Amino acid sequence: MTDTPVVGVLALQGDVREHLIALAAADAVARPVRRPEELAEVDGLVIPGGESTTIFKLAELFGLLEPLRARVRDGLPVYGTCAGMIMLAEKILDPRSGQETVGGIDMIVRRNAFGRQNESFEAAVDVRGVEGDPVEGVFIRAPWVESVGATVEVLAEHEGHIVAVRQGNALATSFHPELTGDHRVHALFVEMVRSKAVAGSL
Repeated sequence: MTDTPVVGVLALQGDVREHLIALAAADAVARPVRRPEELAEVDGLVIPGGESTTIFKLAELFGLLEPLRARVRDGLPVYGTCAGMIMLAEKILDPRSGQETVGGIDMIVRRNAFGRQNESFEAAVDVRGVEGDPVEGVFIRAPWVESVGATVEVLAEHEGHIVAVRQGNALATSFHPELTGDHRVHALFVEMVRSKAVAGSL
């Protein structure tokens, strides 16, 4: 890998195009990922928002679920937004019947914690590691993190609820930074991908 990492976006459902644009603006080579062979070619992966049960079922259908779990266990840098945050949780408080996750972050997440679609909102969020003004967070049927393990770093809260976390090479936010034109959270993730690649080459 050069200084320009290849970052995939899981292209099964959700704001795939918006993430691809944000990653390109953050100096990554951005690619959609729908098949295991495409997953094998990326240095990092974004799991976008959407509907977490649908993403889980489609990942199974496309043969991506187990390869994705394996790569995350092996340290693949991964970033989940909204439903992607749910997919990275070790446990969901109120899962749909049969719903599973990829895992990767030692956290318990509550689905739709901030309300339904018509209760969506925007709010300024101070995100640790993102310099400058607060990030404008777009919360759409957003989850929040109920609790985290000892090795999870809380990056942001909103109204007393955890909305951004990091554990090792895994990052997750309740909100959608890809919808605002502010690419600083994606730049933070791309730097995580770049740092992982540099460490792996030493």
